[in-house]
Amino acid sequence: MTDHDFDVIIVGGGAAGFFAAITCAEQDDDLRVLLLEKSRRVLQKVKISGGGRCNVTHACFDPREMATHYPRGHKALIGPLHRFGVSDTIQWFADRGVELKTELDGRMFPTTDDSVTIVECLNQAARQAGVQVRTRSGVRSITPGFQVTLDSGDTLSAPVVLLATGGTRLRAGARLAESLGHELSPAVPSLFTFDIDDLRIDGLQGLSVDPARATIPDIDLTHGGPLLITHRGLSGPAILKLSAWGARDLFHRDFRFTVKIDWLPGLDVPAALSDLRQQAGARQIASRSPFDAIPKRLWKRLVDAAGIPRVLTWAHLTSDAERALTAQLTASTFDVHGKSTHKDEFVTCGGVPTDQVDMRTMESRLQPGLFFAGELLDIDGITGGFNFQNAWTTGHLAGVAMASSIRSGGGGGNPT
Repeated sequence: MTDHDFDVIIVGGGAAGFFAAITCAEQDDDLRVLLLEKSRRVLQKVKISGGGRCNVTHACFDPREMATHYPRGHKALIGPLHRFGVSDTIQWFADRGVELKTELDGRMFPTTDDSVTIVECLNQAARQAGVQVRTRSGVRSITPGFQVTLDSGDTLSAPVVLLATGGTRLRAGARLAESLGHELSPAVPSLFTFDIDDLRIDGLQGLSVDPARATIPDIDLTHGGPLLITHRGLSGPAILKLSAWGARDLFHRDFRFTVKIDWLPGLDVPAALSDLRQQAGARQIASRSPFDAIPKRLWKRLVDAAGIPRVLTWAHLTSDAERALTAQLTASTFDVHGKSTHKDEFVTCGGVPTDQVDMRTMESRLQPGLFFAGELLDIDGITGGFNFQNAWTTGHLAGVAMASSIRSGGGGGNPT
């Protein structure tokens, strides 16, 4: 076989690419593994994720249950999660001196609460495994074989190539995958907050209600969890789950739709209001929130929206006013007129369809020697560490399989 510059070339210096490179190089000390990153620094998304703490994974140890947290790709991920799942991720980092902790909602972070801990761990593991890392090395094209041409004009060759360029929002990875025969699912945003201009929440940014339940009636989609009021509208896990599961439908609606909020899910609100009329008759309705979950400032806005004068007492609450207040508490309807990115977590759905990939190895079914990992695949999770677990899982399986392919003399063939 004609000599190549490297045994494996990995395009993309994010979580999936790094994990694949490390895993591959650790299988055989003699493997020549090169990782190419277009920007000045690797692992930038890891560094900024989770508010700078890095939500490494989620404490969900059953692969089938874990897979239900991925709006796209959940069935395809069940097998891979059996092969390298959450427990394996925890152990991998522990073996390299990084302990993870579990928060009440299941999210897992390094005990240092600092994403730099994860970045340094991955960088050190790559160095020890002998991975060569080149930054400022964007890839212009890849031809079967594989010839990898950089933006600089330099050309490198390898029998095995892995694409781990992240979500197809920026098209770089999509363009390379398409040039090698793959037809991609269109990229649309996932994990976004709802832009809302409404007096009921105007100026209340920072207030949260936990739990709440959010519903998009047009697509019959409901999710519960903490809800956060922001300066742009609504966010929090309840909203982010809706955005992930409804991503394509909401994209086709140009992110203009209505959302209904139940601020007191599970509570018999009419009965509770009836009790208040009896027990707190002399108190003004707007004076304080009778429900611990609803902050006082939000309560006053909902009372106003129900058309109830702030001086009215509970004893004088009419049946019509009670129904209006019940509607505000259990089915507040808001018009959404756009979306905003959730913090710095750019997540898209779309990418290489999983039926074009052997999910046991992450190798393309269309182009031998070509592998995929991470968000370039049409797999995306809700917020909470699930997208990183997809990166670790697919990266690990690809790394093992690429090393095996080289040892067996496989790959994409000789460079042309």
